[in-house]
Amino acid sequence: MHFLDSWTELSPLDLGRLLLPAACVALCILLPGRRVARIAAAGVALSVLLLREIGAWPLIAAWSAVWALVAWRAGAATSRTGPASTTRVGGVESGAVGLMLGVALLALLVAAVARQNLSPEDGRRASWGLLVMGLGLLHLMLRRHALRALVAFAALGLGLQMLNGVARSAQVPGTLPAEGRVLLATLIVLALVGRVAWARQCAAGSASVSDAHDLHD
Repeated sequence: MHFLDSWTELSPLDLGRLLLPAACVALCILLPGRRVARIAAAGVALSVLLLREIGAWPLIAAWSAVWALVAWRAGAATSRTGPASTTRVGGVESGAVGLMLGVALLALLVAAVARQNLSPEDGRRASWGLLVMGLGLLHLMLRRHALRALVAFAALGLGLQMLNGVARSAQVPGTLPAEGRVLLATLIVLALVGRVAWARQCAAGSASVSDAHDLHD
């Protein structure tokens, strides 16, 4: 009950401030398309500026800049030179399985956090981080687009950043590692994902992972 109280005690303004970035990521999962990805990522870039729970202001500004970069790249147009893909039953089945697995995993992780003896503030931050990471995993399993995967990996990094903040608050101040390692790791992953998307676009004519079925040796 303490876990639920940590959320219900928030004012509507604070609740909206915390849930807006997650809602933007969820929008990318529910609706396909590069314009949706660009608008949603831009929404995260703006709403992250209100998330003081992430850390110091320079770190918040850096994450906002990362999401602005994701909005620019994930919303880029991709040309098609190969044959058009058709809707496949296998894709629907894998998406349904991915949705069930992602929701089940998220529920288990949130339940594990709820059982911990955390303060209301740390409980909210930990559950928020798991929520955003779960949405990132769902995006990877459902959307299957190499370029739009930038949104998913950025969400994973942002959620991990929040969890890292919770862990740092429980450590002795003199033993804390340098801040910004999660941000740096996320930037490296985003660069690699962007490179993979570019290579796939050149090789297959499309950044969609489902178009791999159209390639032949």
